[in-house]
Amino acid sequence: MVATIRYEDIVQAPKALLHDHLDGGLRPATVVELAAEAGHELPTTDPEALGRWFVDAASSGSLERYLETFAHTVQVMQTASALRRVARECALDLAADGVVYAEVRFAPELHLERGLTLDEVVEAVIAGFAEGSTAAAAEGTPIRVGTLLTAMRHAARSQEIAELAVRHRDTGVVGFDIAGAEAGFPPTRHLDAFEYLQRENFHFTIHAGEAFGLPSIWQAIQWCGADRLGHGVRIVDDITPGPEPVLGRLAAYVRDKRIPLELCPSSNVQTGAAPSIADHPIGLLRDLRFRVTVNTDNRLMSGTSMSREMALLVDAFGYGWREMQWLTINAMKSAFIPFDQRLQIIDEVIKPAYGRLLASAGQP
Repeated sequence: MVATIRYEDIVQAPKALLHDHLDGGLRPATVVELAAEAGHELPTTDPEALGRWFVDAASSGSLERYLETFAHTVQVMQTASALRRVARECALDLAADGVVYAEVRFAPELHLERGLTLDEVVEAVIAGFAEGSTAAAAEGTPIRVGTLLTAMRHAARSQEIAELAVRHRDTGVVGFDIAGAEAGFPPTRHLDAFEYLQRENFHFTIHAGEAFGLPSIWQAIQWCGADRLGHGVRIVDDITPGPEPVLGRLAAYVRDKRIPLELCPSSNVQTGAAPSIADHPIGLLRDLRFRVTVNTDNRLMSGTSMSREMALLVDAFGYGWREMQWLTINAMKSAFIPFDQRLQIIDEVIKPAYGRLLASAGQP
């Protein structure tokens, strides 16, 4: 099975992406150009070498050190034109990689250093996504991009960002998120924001179970009411391994409720949340029929793409087109756009394409 799947075919296959950070997916050449405009000093101004630097610096095994690399990308995203350019290129890059639906998140509060308001930041990003999506469609690689607004869990602006997200819900913002170092900053610190979002019938995900473990997952679900878990890879700590794995009460609840796990294999290895791709819990979680999705997290820091993440799983677990279709439909089912729109993409784009790929591989 593995030998019959070529990388270029994986690129062409439709994919859905739920967990991708805008400030973690810049083109290295764009970082260099924007840094020159902003007067920001980089480790190197050679785009190829800079790309390698980001991957090396992010591969420390520590989430905190991984997050330090964002100092450079955030600093070059402080003007409306820069934000618009980065968002436009993000949409184009994802579309060229075969992504047909993406939810891309960013933290507006990190882009205010040069005088932009929160609303201006959001408007610039949404405009960039629209430009990129239009250009991608003209190139024959249509994509739909939804925006998630992220609040930083160590700061105190989550209520303000939640209100910002709801304010822009009809122009492209489809959800809310909190991110940043988990240890010492539990999601329950932001209960007011989550309760407000629930009253407004608005979707949200929470970074949980990446670096901290089960208490973070439990709080995100049972106290805060998260629709999805950002990463959630540490749910495996509540599963007793063996020929017939035994699920603890929290793991069983997550599976029974079909709470989506936004797993990011390469990133999880870089931050130490998983020992390797071959030993990543995604294999076990998929076998146990959790609502598993595959994501990039930060394409620049991980030197990755959705196609690369899928290819890594093909190599590590022997996945074929059927498994990739299952993962893709899982993601599309879990998206924050209306149900009928999710179903349309599944029925009109994803299933027909994978049907052709399965037929070409001689599988009914």
